[in-house]
Amino acid sequence: MLKELKLSHLVSGAVAVLVGYTGSVAIIFQAIEAVGATQAQANSWMLVLGLGMGVTCLILSMIYRMPILTAWSTPGAALLAVSLNSVPIAEAIGAFLLCAALLTLTGITGWFAALSRLIPDTLASAMLAGILFQFGLSAFTALQTDTALVAVMGLSFLLGRKLFPRYCIPAVLAAGVAWCAGTGAFGSLDALDLTLARPVFVMPAFSLPVLIGIGLPLYIVTMSSQNMPGVVALKACGYDAPVSASLTVTGLASLILAPFGGFAFNLAAITAAICAGPEADENPDTRYLAGVMTGAVYILVGLGGATVISLFLIAPKALVAAVAGLALLSTIGNSLSAALSDAKGREAALITFMITVSGISFFGIGAPFWALVLGLAVNHWLKAPEPAPVRV
Repeated sequence: MLKELKLSHLVSGAVAVLVGYTGSVAIIFQAIEAVGATQAQANSWMLVLGLGMGVTCLILSMIYRMPILTAWSTPGAALLAVSLNSVPIAEAIGAFLLCAALLTLTGITGWFAALSRLIPDTLASAMLAGILFQFGLSAFTALQTDTALVAVMGLSFLLGRKLFPRYCIPAVLAAGVAWCAGTGAFGSLDALDLTLARPVFVMPAFSLPVLIGIGLPLYIVTMSSQNMPGVVALKACGYDAPVSASLTVTGLASLILAPFGGFAFNLAAITAAICAGPEADENPDTRYLAGVMTGAVYILVGLGGATVISLFLIAPKALVAAVAGLALLSTIGNSLSAALSDAKGREAALITFMITVSGISFFGIGAPFWALVLGLAVNHWLKAPEPAPVRV
């Protein structure tokens, strides 16, 4: 394994962790604040979330030799941030355990894996392109907020693609960090929190209204808005992921870590695309090492506790946006090309893409789920054979 390890694997893993944390860590903090957790409990949440993602990434990527990445449930965190006010933390933990049990049961029964096989490749690619579109776009909208930084990174990207394509993204990241360090763009080091995180166990309590009002919705949004896109992302990159095994592993991790603040783990989509695309490795058979590196970095971030998190937060937003967007350009382009390759299914793929990009939400369920539902319906309707003419 070490002989096949490349710098691009490490950089892809680091970028995936950077995107994973900076994209939603603020929402996690809001959820922690809503439940009234102490500082020690807050540090415990961040510790076990990092460890949970790291260990599950390592297990799945190494066993199945695929870049299978996991993540905390970002829409789940958003749900908790608005739902946990006045809910005792012990009852919140009880709701986390219910969600974890349902996630594990879903993996063991295998029904979700059977459902995922019904998704056409064109719709999978369209959905992935739609999910990643905003990240690609952010690399260019960041030009308005930090023109010089993004221009330097963009120039590094163009030079890298021409002269050293394998190390293009590492060069972009290095150029961005060097520019920020030279111009003093990083935030004040006074914001660093040097506290070491330790796991804090909270004995769960079970309240039927909280279980129904928080635990069940947490499971639904995690499945529809996270696990489904995660399966689709890997499928669009050419990997037949072990869906049931992945859900079982993430469900068990949630069960074990829920009392310490690990509210829900699931398959990742956006960060998985970073490690499953050609920027991570030209050889699809060794891209799993990018998943392994992601797991290792997640574990280091988790062990570092609040110190590492505060380092992420002082980085300029334009730096993160540009690195993520440029790293995903190839995956977005390949996904769009695959989505539109079948002329008969082009309209369904476009509808799937457009709905995903729109960001619409109904009943608390995000756009990727509705894009897939409507895309499948349109695809079935347009590809269904026309009824034979009635002879008189």
